[in-house]
Amino acid sequence: MKSIAITTIVFSLFFSTTLTTDNSNSMKTSIYTIPIKSITGKKIDLAAFKGKKILIVNTASECGFTKQYADLQKLHEQYKDKLVIIGVPCNQFGGQEPGTLVEIQSFCQVNYGVTFLMTEKVDVKGQNQHPIYKWLTDKELNGVENSSVSWNFEKYLLDENGNYIANFGSLVNPMSEKITKQL
Repeated sequence: MKSIAITTIVFSLFFSTTLTTDNSNSMKTSIYTIPIKSITGKKIDLAAFKGKKILIVNTASECGFTKQYADLQKLHEQYKDKLVIIGVPCNQFGGQEPGTLVEIQSFCQVNYGVTFLMTEKVDVKGQNQHPIYKWLTDKELNGVENSSVSWNFEKYLLDENGNYIANFGSLVNPMSEKITKQL
């Protein structure tokens, strides 16, 4: 039993990953250890958001759901003391986020007054899937469920300890009671 615990600790330290075990004995990786950069190129320390819920949303500037930026901003303003919203630009669905990071940032600020956190543009599925989306969509990593990102403005909600709570599809408005009742 001691060798299993020591092996787990060594593995955890070696791979810089926090491992926890749930009642089903599956391993879960902490999202707080996954690196990602902001839209301005600065490293985002997800661990800085411990104690707040996190809503991660893949975004696009030329999508039918782009107007959800306004409600994401409203949600950010209304719940900023207990919720961090992270917008993640992605160009994988219909090429609807073709702009540069500067263009995306300007579009979001000018058209929707976005002040919530935005990241670099990433892939949310496929061979080059960003590790955050690998975590969000893989039960072995998030400890809850497998899912796939099917379109722009899919939303993933995490609790105050970085645990996966739920996935909300593109049709679920950010101000929907399905989301706000979780806050």
